[in-house]
Amino acid sequence: MPAEDELAKRRYDNLVDRLENLMKASLKPGYQGYHGQLVLSSGDLEEMGELKDVRRAAREAGRRLGWQPKTHVVDARLFVYDDREVPKEISELAARDAADAIDAALRRRE
Repeated sequence: MPAEDELAKRRYDNLVDRLENLMKASLKPGYQGYHGQLVLSSGDLEEMGELKDVRRAAREAGRRLGWQPKTHVVDARLFVYDDREVPKEISELAARDAADAIDAALRRRE
């Protein structure tokens, strides 16, 4: 294998590892691995390399975590999220957490 190919493979593997760690860090323990998401800014993307490579690496990293990963680019940001069907109890917990967060934000405005 040419040295350039080996270097490209190592860079890609390192990118997958980095993205997997970022995705893990975004997970809430109570959600049992569901509701995963990651948003990369345009600056993050520039640092990480070609968009097509980052998207491919993000999908691989998501699959390592058991996600059904989807990627979308909006306004120069890359959104990566888990598109699996969420169990009812996890969905209800996430809805309560969201309602509590909105309630707390509204109380601070008063």
